[in-house]
Amino acid sequence: MNRLKLVHPDDLDIKNDIIIDIRRESEFIETGIIKNSIKLTFFDDYGQYDLLSWIKEFKKHVTSQEQKFVLVCAHAQRTDMLGNYLLNELEYKNTSHLEGGISLWLRLNKKTV
Repeated sequence: MNRLKLVHPDDLDIKNDIIIDIRRESEFIETGIIKNSIKLTFFDDYGQYDLLSWIKEFKKHVTSQEQKFVLVCAHAQRTDMLGNYLLNELEYKNTSHLEGGISLWLRLNKKTV
């Protein structure tokens, strides 16, 4: 089993990394998003998801299994689950997620839009 990579907020390249924020719309409104992030909600308000629909949208932004991307959620728990699935089941080899999620990002006084 491959290990999901953690990206510390100081190491996130917001100009070049593909950043996919999987939080809900209400969370985007509450905290903002990291500049240049792609909003691609995974879980709905009830904790449900539609994996096939989500993957279809995801593939519009991550076009190969070799392409690097960083997943973002609130505390890196949802991205840990989803990231491990993408890495180990669908073989996206350069899957990573933001350490501490948007919460750590904000605690470090990083900006959102």
